[in-house]
Amino acid sequence: MPVPLAPASRDSAVAWTRATLPARPTMIRFRWRYEDGRVKYAGRGSARIAPLDSLRFDYAGPFGLGSGAAVVIGDSVAWADPAANFRSLVPAIPMLWASLGMVRPPGAGATVFGLADADRTIWRFAAPGDTLDYVATLRALPERVLEAEWRRNGAVVARSRTRLDPQAHPVGARIDFPEAAARFELTVVAMDTAAIIPPALWRSRR
Repeated sequence: MPVPLAPASRDSAVAWTRATLPARPTMIRFRWRYEDGRVKYAGRGSARIAPLDSLRFDYAGPFGLGSGAAVVIGDSVAWADPAANFRSLVPAIPMLWASLGMVRPPGAGATVFGLADADRTIWRFAAPGDTLDYVATLRALPERVLEAEWRRNGAVVARSRTRLDPQAHPVGARIDFPEAAARFELTVVAMDTAAIIPPALWRSRR
């Protein structure tokens, strides 16, 4: 973090995180790429978001190979099918939310720090063992930027950088996992802000 941060109100942080959410159920379609020192994968996917805290994530490799789905509620995976594939593709749930331009509120036990000026807003949510930093650049026109970093016991677990359009919709994102030398990237190809999400999609893959 390039500047010192002062203690801040948790209520203000929660209000800011909620402002990053879509106002109504939304579906985002994207292309994705994953690579580490051993493998490279690519394909297409979609994310269905139901504010305030629900996310259905679907993905498939080329020609439909390696497909799967998961439902995330807040910071937890409600189910994933197949579980191992999803957790290897998306090992950091807070970064998944950030890659889609959304920020989860601080946990109940987190200490909140913040800073805001005309050009950016910075938040730090520090819980025992885990620290999440967010930097939202407001004047990087024609695109805004949301950056996030997750540290566990002082070591960086993941860093993300999400590009946003002037309406704060995600355009593309990159998540880096330094310890695994891995990277996950997505490029948004379509966004439906009038999506209807069938209730059955929250219960199972099909």
